[in-house]
Amino acid sequence: MTPRELELPLPHLKLAALAWGDPARPPLLAVHGWLDNAASFATLAPLLAERFHVVAIDLPGHGRSDHRPPGAWYHYLDYTDEVHGAAAALGWDRFSLLGHSLGGAVACVFAAVHPAQIERLLLVESLGPLTAPPEQALEHLRRGFGQREAFREKSLRVFAAIEEAVEARVAASGLSEPAARLLVERGLRRVDGGWSWSSDPRLTLATPLRFVEAQIQAMLRGIEAPSLVVLAETETPYLPRTLIDARAACVHDLRVLRLPGRHHLHLEDPAPTARAMLDFRGGI
Repeated sequence: MTPRELELPLPHLKLAALAWGDPARPPLLAVHGWLDNAASFATLAPLLAERFHVVAIDLPGHGRSDHRPPGAWYHYLDYTDEVHGAAAALGWDRFSLLGHSLGGAVACVFAAVHPAQIERLLLVESLGPLTAPPEQALEHLRRGFGQREAFREKSLRVFAAIEEAVEARVAASGLSEPAARLLVERGLRRVDGGWSWSSDPRLTLATPLRFVEAQIQAMLRGIEAPSLVVLAETETPYLPRTLIDARAACVHDLRVLRLPGRHHLHLEDPAPTARAMLDFRGGI
């Protein structure tokens, strides 16, 4: 199924997006992970389109969406504004929300802040944002603001051919070549001498602020939508079982499912994830 390219104008920037399925079907907004883009759902969305109208956005600074203006920075909380704006631009008052990794953290925050808007919450390799203990707060502030103050625009690596960029992404992430190619082809731009990443270099700067775990658990208690979490059986280091179990206990209608695969299991082997999501009915 070939996706449709969309452009969603928001008051402060334009979002690029991909859409699959019949617009008359129930709406599902998909939010990708850090340094990925809407193509993260290129293999999963056609399967979900059996039941949903799927729209996957490129977050600001990613893929083909606008970058934030000079002097602005990227924090995951600000992406909730773009989720809200994308839904408004699409004319969606109530919809299901799908998020992978960083996109799952954004989706959790949005679902807690706007519970009346979310029909169901579908998460892949995520159940809320990363946290840090209070004693690390000063360390994070110093590192985050230090990197901002030292930041200077640098020339990005130029690849003579797309294949070189694909090889670089495979080496950096361990993704399969087909999966890496989907992300890379949407995440490049033409430059003199070849191709370069389209993502904003500011995305790689450390955040100066992280919540503590008790705050995130309190936020998760605000999620009212039936929720499904799909995790890779190959455990991601920052998603240990003890953390997932403690957070899962905070969400009143949540199912946790582990499937074979790694962090991008929804992209590399989408059928099991799609089946779980299509079968999911929450507390019904």
